[in-house]
Amino acid sequence: MSASNAAAVPQPKWWNGLFQGLQKMGRSLQLPIAVLPAAGILNRLGQDDVFGKTGLGWNDVAKVFNGAGGALLNGALGLPLLFCVGVAIGMAKKADGSTALAAVAGFLVYFGVLQQFPKDCAAGAKLAAGACVAKDGSAVLATYQNPGVFGGIVMGLLTAYFWQRFHRTKLVDWLGFFNGRRLVPIIMAGVAIVFSVLCLWIWPPVGDALTSFSKWLVDLGAAGSGIFGVANRALLVIGLHQFLNTFIWFQFGDFTKPDGAVVHGDIPRFLAGDPTAGQFQTGFFPIMMFALPAAALAIAHCARPHRRKEVSGMMLSVGLTSLVTGITEPIEYSFVFIAPLLYVIHAILTGVSMAVSWGLGIKDGFSFSAGLIDYVINWSLATKPWLIIPVGLCFAVVYYAVFRFAITKFNLPTPGREPEEDELERENIKA
Repeated sequence: MSASNAAAVPQPKWWNGLFQGLQKMGRSLQLPIAVLPAAGILNRLGQDDVFGKTGLGWNDVAKVFNGAGGALLNGALGLPLLFCVGVAIGMAKKADGSTALAAVAGFLVYFGVLQQFPKDCAAGAKLAAGACVAKDGSAVLATYQNPGVFGGIVMGLLTAYFWQRFHRTKLVDWLGFFNGRRLVPIIMAGVAIVFSVLCLWIWPPVGDALTSFSKWLVDLGAAGSGIFGVANRALLVIGLHQFLNTFIWFQFGDFTKPDGAVVHGDIPRFLAGDPTAGQFQTGFFPIMMFALPAAALAIAHCARPHRRKEVSGMMLSVGLTSLVTGITEPIEYSFVFIAPLLYVIHAILTGVSMAVSWGLGIKDGFSFSAGLIDYVINWSLATKPWLIIPVGLCFAVVYYAVFRFAITKFNLPTPGREPEEDELERENIKA
């Protein structure tokens, strides 16, 4: 079989279905993640050094904002519930409000069952009637089996499946009130009970394994950060990076807050004040704020003279978007498919930035993305945040030089350098 014929062989239907399903799942995960900027800003304004006692001194106002942001970032209830609803809506065909209602009903039942079985109590406390009681008789915080975001995602997938399967079901006449969409929340309550019991049984070894893997990756230090950075950018091409992000950013690791609450994941831990968090976030700041805008500048400078003004305007826009908000896809998708060599370079250099930033002892994080907004808001939570500027400027120089060299040396068809026939076709379309 010739190479051309081999390339024409279609992929198996099961593989195409699986791949499309994973991509749809990745897009679904973006819905709950979109809530994080609001949660992060609210949480940040409620800290002591902003509206609190060491900042403006508006203690009651700080409590309001802290409670509001904390409700969304709560690792036991808030975040898992957001992911449950987001996945249910994203994965169900023609989802509506009843899909979200079924997801909430199922998740609350699942969460309520888990809360009845504390797995550990604070030192000096005893387990009694499903709660931890201190020696003086006061209730103290208990820890529970907590699949966290993973549990929310599974409950969302189950909701999407059962909603699609039963939302048009018709019951006998005397049960007609519970037909269709009204039936699904009832079904999900039963499903949630079964799933929560399974979690109580199987999650301890699974959770321990994930914790061990998390510790191994964290113990790699700068190398662990670098591996994550390369994998993150590599998976972006096929839309599956959110899988990796979700578990690293919202599941791995734990930190006990002063009030005894436990949060999981690199982002919640950082926002909760964990001084060891940020390993899987810090290195994105130099890339998103400095390096990719420099790459956009290189692409603009390499455009043909008669296209340079047009391309420069576009690249200025996407460069500012990356700098201010940390949204990089407009830049990355401008070259990932037409000049994949540049994307390989970009993925590797992102890993280098992650490793270098963490190796220098810089610790920073974000609620949405590594742009200027999060950089400014979280300045006082970070360690050595000022170092991000010189590191970023160095990467900007490297990106500009490498991109400009590669584009001109290998004649890569970046925006403004398309083949002449493509330009003629584009002009005909405009006409």
